[in-house]
Amino acid sequence: MTDHTADITLDENTLIAQRREKLAHWRTAGIAYPNDFVPEHRAGALQSEFESTDKPELEEKNIEVTIAGRMMLKRAMGKASFATVQDASGQIQFYINDQGVGEEAHEAFKHWDMGDIIAARGVLFKTNKGELSVRCAELRLISKSLRPLPDKFHGLADQETKYRQRYVDLIVTPETRATFVKRNKALNAMRDFMNTNAFMEVETPMLHPIPGGASAKPFKTHHNALDMEMFLRIAPELYLKRLIVGGFERVFEINRSFRNEGVSVRHNPEFTMMEFYAAYTDYQWMMDYTESIIRHVAQVATGSAVLTYQGREIDLSAKFDRLTIVGAIEKYAPQYIGTATHDDVFLRAELKKKGVDTTQAPLKTAGIGALQLALFEEVAEHLLWNPTFIIDYPIEVSPLARASDTREGITERFELFMTGREFANGFSELNDPEDQAARFMAQVANKDAGDDEAMYYDADYIRALEYGMPPTSGCGIGIDRLMMLVTDSPNIRDVLLFPHLRKED
Repeated sequence: MTDHTADITLDENTLIAQRREKLAHWRTAGIAYPNDFVPEHRAGALQSEFESTDKPELEEKNIEVTIAGRMMLKRAMGKASFATVQDASGQIQFYINDQGVGEEAHEAFKHWDMGDIIAARGVLFKTNKGELSVRCAELRLISKSLRPLPDKFHGLADQETKYRQRYVDLIVTPETRATFVKRNKALNAMRDFMNTNAFMEVETPMLHPIPGGASAKPFKTHHNALDMEMFLRIAPELYLKRLIVGGFERVFEINRSFRNEGVSVRHNPEFTMMEFYAAYTDYQWMMDYTESIIRHVAQVATGSAVLTYQGREIDLSAKFDRLTIVGAIEKYAPQYIGTATHDDVFLRAELKKKGVDTTQAPLKTAGIGALQLALFEEVAEHLLWNPTFIIDYPIEVSPLARASDTREGITERFELFMTGREFANGFSELNDPEDQAARFMAQVANKDAGDDEAMYYDADYIRALEYGMPPTSGCGIGIDRLMMLVTDSPNIRDVLLFPHLRKED
């Protein structure tokens, strides 16, 4: 610990000790942390309602309010004091003097601290500078803050502290609060869009006896009462499609999923996505529908379908592009035009140049399609800025997708890319139980060969398909990445209230 840090810690510890002394004194005077005050008004609503009301008119109205919030600024003077108080909706100023609240209450206020939660009853007025304020007739300390807030001029400077102590970040950083308000608005827009289009929201298990629905490494746990190994879900897909079998023709779930993988600016082991399925549709319909969702959410959350992300424009208003894997390679890495992108030896050599080891699982036994996909990920994916559907994935990397009726080895699958990263994955669903069983067996073989992310065999899902599932398409949209886009956030942790971090020292 540096001397400077030690000084800061010492100062903070001293302040905490002083505040604890105040709390102890407060306890002797009555009930600490009272719970009998209910605010009837909100700062933001008052500011909006009386923004255009001039000072004389407002005073004539003699509007009494009761309001509470956290004290963010304080100016304690002789006969008159001011406090800026913040609630969930915004800020408003309290005006305190002996005449209004009495000498005793005013004197007590002078010993309160920034960060304390205080409440007042009083009358609205505007100062000579036009600032809406409450002339307090009653003032109370509701909750004592024992820890000092960060310095108002520097805020919460350390990024990891912002993530680790999100509660402080929300108090002192308006931009952080705005991010999560916008996230809520976007999620509501998404849910409304689904309901409008006759999708039924459902809830499926988060504890799975068999992890399925995606290629990922799961978190394992043990259920004591059942004495069985279980897994946190990596995707809700197989349960949602069981509901399609059961007769619900359009279902969706906004869900938490878990993958025991790395942490990065775009990955968190616990994440939110929306999966949705529609009977009697195919992947072409699903691409159109997914495009409509993304555009609608952006428009509702930001007011426009043309966004700026990290200083660069992204246009969601135009028709999304559609490219095959090889088409994307040739468009964004034109040096591959006319080369042997359908040759195993050539692809492995090119991947080796990119530092990709094709001698280990899962690429060790990969076919042409999977090698093409690996090359796409190296040379083209990061260049897909405006929304682009990459289509026609190979069967070997799409174990749940319907095979094309006209192109051997290809499935009716797409992934949506924007800003150089994947946002959605969807396809025409494989509803042939015998084909699905064979695909699961191939996945089991891959797992035995060392692929930790290969799927398990799910016998009950095969049984469900044997009852008959109508032609269906489905899609999963990464909510957190979409929220990064609509809030212009560079890091997935910026849009998660409590992201996962290493243990605190």
